[in-house]
Amino acid sequence: MSRPSQPKLTTSDHNGVSVIQSQAHASSSSSLSAAVAGLQQVPQLVPANSSAGGGKALPPSKMKKPPADKDSEEYRQRRERNNLAVKKSRMRSKQKAMDTQQRVNELKEENERLEAKIKLLSKELSVLKDLFLEHAHNLADNVQPPAGAEGSSPAPNNASTNGQ
Repeated sequence: MSRPSQPKLTTSDHNGVSVIQSQAHASSSSSLSAAVAGLQQVPQLVPANSSAGGGKALPPSKMKKPPADKDSEEYRQRRERNNLAVKKSRMRSKQKAMDTQQRVNELKEENERLEAKIKLLSKELSVLKDLFLEHAHNLADNVQPPAGAEGSSPAPNNASTNGQ
């Protein structure tokens, strides 16, 4: 017992939701009023526009509210709250920029101090190296070779030891 396909009527209600209606079993000889009386409303919800994105409902913050009258108290309060929020946001942004600039200046000063310290320590290192090398050279000149090892090391450049 297969049922013949019934013609479907689609209408939209005031919320933009399509309602699919199907005609009940009616003979073709019925009058128009009998056909309308025989319509059965099927509660199938079909989105009116398919751009809703996968059938998900929008959060309340994304739903468009009807525009409020610009003279209304609610509109004035919303604008006032928004103006305060914008002012606070701009003040926070300016404060953050000033804090960042102050930190940059502090770091530049610290960098200059550290570079000056590096220069000073490099000069001190150079002086200490020169002193060390001079002292090491003087020690090498003053060391006398052992008595049995005259042939193995050069004689000091002293005229009194050559027997003249």
